[in-house]
Amino acid sequence: MSLDNLTRSMRPSVARIAADLDHFATLTEPGSGITRLAFTDLERLAHGYFGSTMSDLGLSVHTDSVGNTIAEMPGQDDAPALGLGSHLDSVPAGGRFDGVAGVVAAMEAARLLRDADIQTRHPFRFVAFAAEEGARFGQACNGSRMVSGVADASDLRRLVDADGVTIAAAMRRVGLDPDGWLDARWSPSDWKAFLELHIEQGSVLEHAGVPVGVVDAISGSTRLFIELSGRASHSGGTPMDQRADALAAASELVLTAESLAGETQHEGTRATVGKLDVQPGSITTIPGVVRLTLDVRDVDWSRQRRTAEKFLALAERACQRRNVEMKSTMIADASPVALSVPVREVIAQAAEKEGTPYRLLASGASHDTQMISHVTQTGMVFVPSRDGISHAPEEWTSTEDIATGTRVLLRALLALDKQAAE
Repeated sequence: MSLDNLTRSMRPSVARIAADLDHFATLTEPGSGITRLAFTDLERLAHGYFGSTMSDLGLSVHTDSVGNTIAEMPGQDDAPALGLGSHLDSVPAGGRFDGVAGVVAAMEAARLLRDADIQTRHPFRFVAFAAEEGARFGQACNGSRMVSGVADASDLRRLVDADGVTIAAAMRRVGLDPDGWLDARWSPSDWKAFLELHIEQGSVLEHAGVPVGVVDAISGSTRLFIELSGRASHSGGTPMDQRADALAAASELVLTAESLAGETQHEGTRATVGKLDVQPGSITTIPGVVRLTLDVRDVDWSRQRRTAEKFLALAERACQRRNVEMKSTMIADASPVALSVPVREVIAQAAEKEGTPYRLLASGASHDTQMISHVTQTGMVFVPSRDGISHAPEEWTSTEDIATGTRVLLRALLALDKQAAE
């Protein structure tokens, strides 16, 4: 059967996609939105559902030492694998589609391949990555960083959550083995390509009325933790000119970040202060200590670093002027990645063969694919996010759009398999 005839017969089920999304949405802490943090029991339950579903399809399933779950469908030849997947953890009070849409797409692709009973030359591996979100430990893409060699055991000991729990300790609490991290490393010789479906987390596709985005680049991210130490004092008894107000200094830093990213020469730069911790937090006390985070993102590596460095210089001056001490620590520093041109062309051709309009666009968010690019050639398909909202309970992508993206991705995978055979 030709590739065109084969893929026409393999139609993703909107009902199955919706059922998978609904099940994953039940695995959350109480409260608004979805809260399924990295290396928690809820994240492992989500991985368990993915694993059991794939095992029921007859795939061999295993979870590596750092928490990634991998299901493999064997190929006919001793060839490197083609991969598909995303992540299952969330930010606090996040949405039900971020990461999960890509895992559900992988599950549906596996079902369609099994239903069609076809033999591929390459093994197909379907992956649910662990700990992609940086919400808990400050650094994103931890599972994919470990398998790609971008991170090592020092990160597992260095990075901590708000309660001071290290990644290594959190892994042990859910039955994983941080000491076996080296065994989880992927070898480039084992992989042909890796693809990921993800919601856009922006509004480009929706505004353009286009159902699929073909990603050409993924932004880098420089993340800083900053502590400002001023002097706590009585809000009524301390004259304005005698204050060392850590929160006033922090406010100036927030506006500095916004101003920097808004400059003409920084088009494409995004700078965000996403967290402020104010001490002592009393209505009648001038804040003495403020801890904050800064996230600088860009598709231009040198501009990303220059922005972070310029911010620190301006922040230091502002703090000196206000008699506030500043200490900064780099939490994470990931460079932008240009995705594989040949894979991108295969995805674009797949969309054309499906009669699906698409457009090229860059990702402003980090993704596991960014890390896997250090192992093999990679590609990404975006599907629209309603109103461009993500990392919030209002996050929404239609199951029809996920089905469309899955169709394009599956055709691209089969084209890569056939292309290699020829």
